[in-house]
Amino acid sequence: MNETNQGMDSILITGLKVEAVIGVFAWERAITQPLFIDVTMLTDIRKAAASDDIQDAINYKSVCDDITNWCTEAKANLIETLAALIATGLLDNYATSKVTVTVAKPTAIQAAESVAVSITRSKDTA
Repeated sequence: MNETNQGMDSILITGLKVEAVIGVFAWERAITQPLFIDVTMLTDIRKAAASDDIQDAINYKSVCDDITNWCTEAKANLIETLAALIATGLLDNYATSKVTVTVAKPTAIQAAESVAVSITRSKDTA
């Protein structure tokens, strides 16, 4: 494997449901609403695969717990803000070089199944 292919494995978390205060309207600030979050974390899983030891892996439960805490604590107005906050948090706290974060708000538009934003950030562009 050449150097350009190293660390190109992905960890995916899809459909993480978080109840959080989100929105710009006064009524939205008084309730929690469901958000669905998808994350792709670029990392190198070879050490974890070889050792079969959680200490050598990104702990998915910790990632999900952190995302949930960041979203509930932020009480953000915009899903754009949450996507950026999650991306920065993952890059700062986990062994990942690039992340894609999608935050969907299914209750935003009655006629739509969901609205969402998706961002990609890397260590050099965070």
